[in-house]
Amino acid sequence: MADKRLLLIDGNSIAFKAFYALYQSVDRFTNQDGLHTSAIYGFNTMLDNMLSVVKPTAALAAFDAGKTTFRTKMFKDYKSGRKQTPMELREQFPYIKQLLAARGIESYELANYEADDIIGTLAKQAEAAGYEVTIVTGDRDLTQLCSDKTTVSISKTGVSQTDHYTADYVKQTMGITPAQIVDVKGLQGDTSDNYPGVNKVGPKTADKLIKQYGTIENLYDHIDEITAKKLKEHLVEDHEQALLSKRLATIDRDAPIQIKVADLSYQGDQIETLTAFYQKMGFRKFLSQMGSAAAEQAPTIKFTTLTESNLDSLAKLGQAITFYLAMDGDNYHEAPFVGFVIGEPDNWFASRDVNLLKHPKLKALLDDEDHQINVFDAKRAYVGLHRLGIQLNHVDFDMLLVSYLLNTNDNSNDLSKVASKHGYYNVQSDEAVYGKGAKRAIPEDDEVLFNHLTAKAFAIAKLKEPMFKDLTEHDQTKLYQQIELPVAFVLARMEIAGITVNQDQLTEMGSKLSERIAEVEQAIYTAAGVEFNIGSPKQLGQVLFEKLNLPVIKKTKTGYSTSVDVLEKLAPQAPIVDNILKYRQLSKISSTYVDGLLKVIYPSDNKVHTRYLQTLTQTGRLSSVDPNLQNIPIRTDEGRQIRRAFVPSHPGWQIFASDYSQIELRVLASISGDTNMQDEFLHNDDIHASTARRIFGLESNDEVTPELRRQAKAVNFGIVYGISDFGLAKNTGITRKSAQQFIDKYFAEYPKVHQYMQDSVKQAHEKGYVETLTNRRRYLPDINSRNFHLRSFAERTAMNSPIQGSAADIIKIAMINMEKAIAGMEAKMLLQIHDELVFEAPESEIPVLQKLVPKIMDSAVKLHVPLKVASHYGATWYDAK
Repeated sequence: MADKRLLLIDGNSIAFKAFYALYQSVDRFTNQDGLHTSAIYGFNTMLDNMLSVVKPTAALAAFDAGKTTFRTKMFKDYKSGRKQTPMELREQFPYIKQLLAARGIESYELANYEADDIIGTLAKQAEAAGYEVTIVTGDRDLTQLCSDKTTVSISKTGVSQTDHYTADYVKQTMGITPAQIVDVKGLQGDTSDNYPGVNKVGPKTADKLIKQYGTIENLYDHIDEITAKKLKEHLVEDHEQALLSKRLATIDRDAPIQIKVADLSYQGDQIETLTAFYQKMGFRKFLSQMGSAAAEQAPTIKFTTLTESNLDSLAKLGQAITFYLAMDGDNYHEAPFVGFVIGEPDNWFASRDVNLLKHPKLKALLDDEDHQINVFDAKRAYVGLHRLGIQLNHVDFDMLLVSYLLNTNDNSNDLSKVASKHGYYNVQSDEAVYGKGAKRAIPEDDEVLFNHLTAKAFAIAKLKEPMFKDLTEHDQTKLYQQIELPVAFVLARMEIAGITVNQDQLTEMGSKLSERIAEVEQAIYTAAGVEFNIGSPKQLGQVLFEKLNLPVIKKTKTGYSTSVDVLEKLAPQAPIVDNILKYRQLSKISSTYVDGLLKVIYPSDNKVHTRYLQTLTQTGRLSSVDPNLQNIPIRTDEGRQIRRAFVPSHPGWQIFASDYSQIELRVLASISGDTNMQDEFLHNDDIHASTARRIFGLESNDEVTPELRRQAKAVNFGIVYGISDFGLAKNTGITRKSAQQFIDKYFAEYPKVHQYMQDSVKQAHEKGYVETLTNRRRYLPDINSRNFHLRSFAERTAMNSPIQGSAADIIKIAMINMEKAIAGMEAKMLLQIHDELVFEAPESEIPVLQKLVPKIMDSAVKLHVPLKVASHYGATWYDAK
């Protein structure tokens, strides 16, 4: 490889290629500020590829300075007729130049000249100075620059694959020399650059003529040798045009550039600047790649293997202690222990023996109020330690929770990814260390394992200060300290408590469901006149639309659509469709909620211990997994029956449930300041009936029919989600015109609700995020998107997130207060299901809960309207509704 290697980049060409390759193939390539990033991302992919291949000692990216050049003066229609550059691409060019600077590459443009001319001139200079030159472009016109010292790399699909053109390769593939390319272009013209060439002369004819005569000039010197009459006439007639086109196609290799090859020393990546740039763009992949490289180069963090004999060394630790408990698996209620690390940045102790944590000296350390404990995931650590009989208290920094609050869009629970997101790259992922799939295994070498675990602990300690600083700047310290961190421990204790499931009851339900499914299945076969696989969309489509000749409503790439919305439209026309819908419903209840629950009951206590994902949703709502108890159906009686299997853990106890009534509408009434809506809640009116009265112009709520109330309810809840006339029409079965009239009337009756929604969208456009009552943020990357659908969805999200997020905040506060309130009782809080809290308690404590729970839940926050809680209890969860 030559000692001097110059990389020249055709900036405009690569940017266009990258933009169109990625913008159309990926639904969303924007950062959190709404900036489109497809061209930037693709451009960087090209840089990664070419820098590794070329290993340049000098580099430059050339850009067009504008539309007017010396060529437009020669031919005014040069490049005219091209579509205007999309705004989504234009906005990216300044950032592409920032990217180049961060990667140590200079950008250059020259008035009156194109990027091609800059590249051609520099390539000529570099060849004379003994450089090996590589040009990367998406434009084949630059192949005219190929020589024994210059290679032109042309991107094929996207920007990651390239063909490398040398002078020999041009000769082999095109049959002409690089210098003759402009002669061919002069004869055939160029539709892209919009210059004419010779009329009726296409690529094949142009190739043939230049191969025979060498140049356009020599062709015209021998014009009398052309025997084809028409061809000769066109050549003679367009002689000047051919010469002009050749001049237009020819790259100027003596452009008056003010930069020399000697000035283009390649600086390499400017790590700090490039890291900040990747973070701003939201390029996780590139950040991760930087992290992997950094991890390979990172110095090993020293640790001491902890044993029973050196436990006294822990006394040297300061007030702030970082603790990481490693378990192999997502479900920390049963995942095998891997080991642990405890210590501080200059003094780490690691061990595989988690039983050491039971030793009084270590146990006390984790429960000593004089120490502040830093962890990655407090809930996971709490449950894991509880399995060992250890109490975790006094957590100060929960890295996962803080990261989630800073940006809910980035909700990974992988420590290495979270660390890299906040600028720390010296920690590898578990997959990189343990492997994946069948090859996954915990390293047997203590050095390897402890290095990995200590690197994780070090990242937690290292990032505490900067992440807390960001939390303060976001005005979210109170949200973290008073809501998210306390509720993590509440959730941990609820998960540990679990809820008892009557397996016999569940098994009996399964048997009855199987009988019912068999009955429905037989009714379907009878109506169809044939037995078939009801679960196969293909077979079902053939039966419905070919055998029974039902009207085809929608088709997919694979055939007839048999989706729920299609079947619901067909149901009035054929009884078989109702049975198919019933079959699907019953089958899902049986497989997901009967069989599924039976699989996850712990034999040790006959309970299920759901896990609450605290950092998953962007609104702050909790999610339930292993099993998902929030998704148990309640709209059908068969679904509700599943709740009969959930029972108290002691004889003579009851299940007690309380849920907020219309909490999101109450939040909306409060934060919008709409007095009409507030008055209805203050007077305890039926909000849906009152809305119907207003929309339909009735005298009193007594005149509201069930159907009018249903439509008003759809408007109320639809408005909360920024519903359109189309969406409301679909939900209510009315016309779009009527739906729009409903919406208009609604906003006329509740004007401040309308104003709130407009203000929310405005704030989102200006700041890029919206906030709840407790300053929980939701960033909206698409809020300023040029794509109408993406922008519209972001605007609807801007309207809803403060409402839904505030409701989530309220129930979390209620849970924290509720746990404190029942601390001296036998009652236990078991579940949080959306806006509902579920308890178990002895019958003697039920009267206390009836007064206490609503009181605590009602007073979670102070709104301008009262919160309202409904409570029920019974022998099962089903009976408590």
